Amino acid sequence: MKCPFTNEVLSHTTLGGDMNAKWWPEQLNLRILYQNPPTLKPTDENFSYKKEFEKLDVEELKKDLKKLMRTSQDWWPADYGHYGPLFIRLAWHSAGTYRVFDGRGGGSNGNQRFAPLNSWPDNINLDKARRLLWPIKQKYGNKISWADLLILAGTIALEDMGFKPYGFAFGRVDIWEPEIDTYWGNEMEWLSNEKRVKDGELQKPLAADHMGLIYVNPEGPNGEPNILEAAKQIRESFKRMAMNDEETVALIAGGHTFGKNHGAAPTSYLGPEVEAAPIEEQNLGWKNSYKSGKGPDTITSGIEGAWTPTPTKWDDSFLRLMFKYDWNLVKSPAGAWQWEAVDVDEEDMVPDAHIPGKKHKPIMLTTDLALRMDPEYKKIAKKFLENPKLFEEAFAKAWFKLTHRDLGPKSRYLGNDIGEDDFIWQDPIPKSYTNINEEEIEQLKEEILEKLSIQDILYTVFSAVSTYRDTDKRGGLNGARIRLKPQIDWEINQDKRVAKTIKTLEEIKPDNITFADLLALSGIAAIEKAAKNAGIEIKLDFYPGRGDAKQEETDIESFNYLKPVANGFLNYLQNGCEELISERSLIDLANKLTLTVPEMTVLIGGLRTLGINYNDTPYGRFSEDENRLDNEFFTKLLDMNIEWKPKNKQIFEGFDRKTNKKVYEATRVDLIFGSNSQLRAQSEFYAQDDNKEKFIKDFAKAFNKLLNIDRFDIFWR
Repeated sequence: MKCPFTNEVLSHTTLGGDMNAKWWPEQLNLRILYQNPPTLKPTDENFSYKKEFEKLDVEELKKDLKKLMRTSQDWWPADYGHYGPLFIRLAWHSAGTYRVFDGRGGGSNGNQRFAPLNSWPDNINLDKARRLLWPIKQKYGNKISWADLLILAGTIALEDMGFKPYGFAFGRVDIWEPEIDTYWGNEMEWLSNEKRVKDGELQKPLAADHMGLIYVNPEGPNGEPNILEAAKQIRESFKRMAMNDEETVALIAGGHTFGKNHGAAPTSYLGPEVEAAPIEEQNLGWKNSYKSGKGPDTITSGIEGAWTPTPTKWDDSFLRLMFKYDWNLVKSPAGAWQWEAVDVDEEDMVPDAHIPGKKHKPIMLTTDLALRMDPEYKKIAKKFLENPKLFEEAFAKAWFKLTHRDLGPKSRYLGNDIGEDDFIWQDPIPKSYTNINEEEIEQLKEEILEKLSIQDILYTVFSAVSTYRDTDKRGGLNGARIRLKPQIDWEINQDKRVAKTIKTLEEIKPDNITFADLLALSGIAAIEKAAKNAGIEIKLDFYPGRGDAKQEETDIESFNYLKPVANGFLNYLQNGCEELISERSLIDLANKLTLTVPEMTVLIGGLRTLGINYNDTPYGRFSEDENRLDNEFFTKLLDMNIEWKPKNKQIFEGFDRKTNKKVYEATRVDLIFGSNSQLRAQSEFYAQDDNKEKFIKDFAKAFNKLLNIDRFDIFWR
């Protein structure tokens, strides 16, 4: 018998599902709002990682990790008999993808298990590290996420090799599919950078200067051993990963105190990366055909050798050797540029990782020597060398920041080793003092609505809540930072309604409620009033407990990364950004706010109906009564009596087809809800006569979700 299906037919069935993106490459991509849906998770519907973690025996887990690190496996032998350096690299490369511009990347969700990160050339052989950890994950199961385990393994490795970490917080929740819509650059070749550096500046929001690298090329810019140019790239890359010069020096010097590089032979001996490896490799990549393919024959970066004579012990030997010796530029056995110490004393010779009695000269990377040659880095490195205790403290805090930077506020931290300090990068918020009863709440609502309009309130409140980004759990209403620098100075908050609302609320605020809680309560009051004006009685839940941040608890530079270039919900577009395809910015913002497509749709429709536009512009405001919450934005948008014509790239004019009279104006963000077929389907649903009440309730529910999106103290996720 002949098979009725060919491989060609089946491959098209299973692989060719996104031809729309090829046929219409400029089409709006909504997939980022569908990532990791509940239906993809194999856990029970009511699964809570926080509750599962409470069952974890943390001390037993640490003992098992330390035992694992000292038990070399034949299939992947441990350098120097200890997997610690490998696990440090695993944790570093998991956390090190974080970037400040959009908060994406980092180690908070275990995304290193998936493409493209699992196949980046900078992550060669980290698949083996994850496989070594599998028996631990299998044993402890749901009580420890992969995301936590990857970071914990590196931290316990430091501890087992003589270093005292600052602390460790659990709380990272696993994803179940790759974040395929995260932008890592558009180069098609690994290690290329021709499209990410323009006029000497790295393209935003990227932080790594080459495709497939975590930071910078260890051989030097574009593989050329230029130390001072490497220093420039290091400074820029680490800054974009939220690190200053002192933290950068501490991380490089501290991290390279341990382990070695692997370049026993040219990388041509390596097979395909994880995602391209044949099925029999079972999610392992880079099969090495050079001799044994492991141990002394390992190929990773192509650089070969260790930095210090004590690769599994914490000390100051990295800095000591870096300044003690002159360094010659040489090629590794794999052909990579590296630096070798000259006239090495016997006590500083490096033991072979696998052959007893064999020794090597210590090596440095081009990027390592930047710490000696760059004037600012050199001052810091010298200071650390002269004061080992200071170096140890700096590395401890820098490692803690590296591995916790995207975990969010301390209210998300799990465990008993989270540290007593409140670092400014954690966006600390004082404890709430709100103590208000139901009668006082209703009285406050009435007073707020007497002195402020629905538009005053909702513009200000939405400006605050929409600063939140789930990518690194920063921003939002909690802390009421909209009244502080830098947020109060942002162009979007120069709208007069913000200053008016803040001033009025400050005047009426009683002593038993925080300003942040008062802001949230005012938003609830405005929405309930707008719904009531439409004949619908709703009552939104008010969850007090927000605190008010102080100016000294707010890192101005760090918070400026949250400043919006565009906020489509408020029809805001920063001056000078007229060429931006603003509907794409809307999708990006909706993703950071964890909104679904229906939630995004109802928020747009409700805010437009109520006239909540930046600077009170007329765009998308089709409603007869802007104090009444209804579905009029959608009914007018879909009205075939209106013909739309472009005024410029951002603004469109709507004309009555019969009279040719201009009746409306709208933005790209407004019209995309009638233009894009998926969004039009949503608009048609909410424009139906029988869905008016549902629209009002869905809008209120979505808005209340954003009011509490950063309330990890009661809605941990």
